[in-house]
Amino acid sequence: MLRLTKIFYFEMAHAIYGYPGSCKNIHGHSYELQVTVSSVHNYKDYIPAPGFVIDFKEIKKLVNTAVIEYFDHKMILSRNFLMENPSFSSQENLVAWEAEPTAENILLYIKQILNEKLPSELKLVQLKLYETKDSYAEWILEAV
Repeated sequence: MLRLTKIFYFEMAHAIYGYPGSCKNIHGHSYELQVTVSSVHNYKDYIPAPGFVIDFKEIKKLVNTAVIEYFDHKMILSRNFLMENPSFSSQENLVAWEAEPTAENILLYIKQILNEKLPSELKLVQLKLYETKDSYAEWILEAV
């Protein structure tokens, strides 16, 4: 299988409601997101002109618009956190979620959005979200 990966970066703050450690407090991360796509076509010898499965610029445009602009320099807090801490509800950069904004839930949200936005000739095959430089969540398309 031929796969293409584009890497993105964004800054985001969050807090994890109900967590017993320090992550229960609002804090931020410098995230790295790796987005891997593949063609729905099975190219054997070569890809006809212009020779791309998709131009990296198109992946960049799509992911920046659908994902990065949504998360970058935002504070993602769950509705449960906001019910317990209503003073944060008026923050200009706040995005309220039903779920806790863990790396796993962020990744599942990104998967859903990209699956809706990708052109029909592409499939999303892998996502990797680094929350720190040595900790990440990963989603991989299961073989059917």
